[in-house]
Amino acid sequence: MTATAERASIASGAPRGSLRRSRPRYGELVIRGILLLAALVSIGTTVGIVYSLIPPTIEFFRQVSFGEFFTGTDWAPLFEPPTYGVLPLLVGTLVITAIAVLVAIPLGLLAAIYLSEYAQPRVRKVFKPMLEILAGIPTVVYGFFALAFVTPLLQGIWPVGDGPAIFNGLAAGIVMGVMIIPTVASLSEDAMAAVPQSLRDGAYALGSTRMIVSLRVVVPAALSGIVAACVLGVSRAIGETMIVTIAAGITPNLNWNPLQAMSTMTAFIAQAGSGDIPVASFDYKTVFAVAALLFVITFLMNALSIRLVRKYREVYE
Repeated sequence: MTATAERASIASGAPRGSLRRSRPRYGELVIRGILLLAALVSIGTTVGIVYSLIPPTIEFFRQVSFGEFFTGTDWAPLFEPPTYGVLPLLVGTLVITAIAVLVAIPLGLLAAIYLSEYAQPRVRKVFKPMLEILAGIPTVVYGFFALAFVTPLLQGIWPVGDGPAIFNGLAAGIVMGVMIIPTVASLSEDAMAAVPQSLRDGAYALGSTRMIVSLRVVVPAALSGIVAACVLGVSRAIGETMIVTIAAGITPNLNWNPLQAMSTMTAFIAQAGSGDIPVASFDYKTVFAVAALLFVITFLMNALSIRLVRKYREVYE
């Protein structure tokens, strides 16, 4: 290909076939191979988790009916006589997760809006890393913080009655919400920062204030990323173990009152998995049944997240 023909090919947008064939990009091929390997490892890990859960779960439900498992109000598989009603664990998980969501999503979204639309670049460079440091704190530290500081604080300021018990779902939910604030705030801020500046400039040209631009232009345009951030935060809350084990207790009470002790599915898995239950026993299979239920809930939440992201996704040229 001559220089004149090559320039004409570039100007017309046609690919330079001969040059591309003569100069293979080995670095790009290596990077593609690494990315493919990372994707395969992720898929293989998920398949391995499912493969390890299915056989013990099937053996569990051969002896325990679905009706007893999903409608029973007592969970005591390690006592005599054993009962296998998972509702106390499910209710405890939902209550604590709901409290965490009520704390994390409003505060996380407000922090994201401030960092994206109001904060100066210097302030953003300082505040965003400080906010993300919360995500690196070990969850066991959060658990002891909830037990040793948040619970006594709630007991001291409670207006009437005895207030929260020593182990309670309210303190665990509040601290868990603080833990997932960085997830919601950071991912939401990234989604808002990806909104084209031209949309903001157009709104300002029409006389909109900064608040109107933030709430009515930027947030709707970044809604798919915000939804993904919120669902990821909720999934993190559902799967949290140490905070609920330390602060909420391990008593599986069927109680919607967050001031009382309650147990979650993850807390039971941690308690039973670290005990002296024989691996080949039927009691040990209860861990897999609860883990399978937790996996299904998380899977459905992520499937819903993907559906919402695709529905509200905005593509900018």
